[in-house]
Amino acid sequence: MQKVTRKVHKWLVMINKEQFQEAVVKSGKKETSMSPDHWNEENPTLGHCAVVALTAQDIYGGKLLKASLEGTGFAYGRSHYWNLLPDGSEIDFTEAQFEGRKPQLNGEVRTREYVLSNELTKQRYELLKVIILIELSKVLDACSS
Repeated sequence: MQKVTRKVHKWLVMINKEQFQEAVVKSGKKETSMSPDHWNEENPTLGHCAVVALTAQDIYGGKLLKASLEGTGFAYGRSHYWNLLPDGSEIDFTEAQFEGRKPQLNGEVRTREYVLSNELTKQRYELLKVIILIELSKVLDACSS
């Protein structure tokens, strides 16, 4: 398993953030959303912030940021996750789920262990990561053709 993981990580370094973002949008499913009742095909990143942030951390490193959504129009989501990259910049690969109305959020660093301590989040992450990796492999296949 470790050899396969090393090979996967070797080609992932060739993935830029735009390609990852496209793969995220193509990969969002009702089954991998934290809010399946609110998820729809027009907003495929809805409810995917934690699992996408974890997957992005696998590829780009950095830290996970979390903020409460209480008191916003998105309180049904309870919280929001995004990434703090090693260079100090923040990136939110699921910002589109707010449909241009993302509230001002002050993130606090959370560990992977904290995020993955929720069994449902862990299951959604494991499934979504595979779907995203399949999408990214298509990108690399197209680039090498």
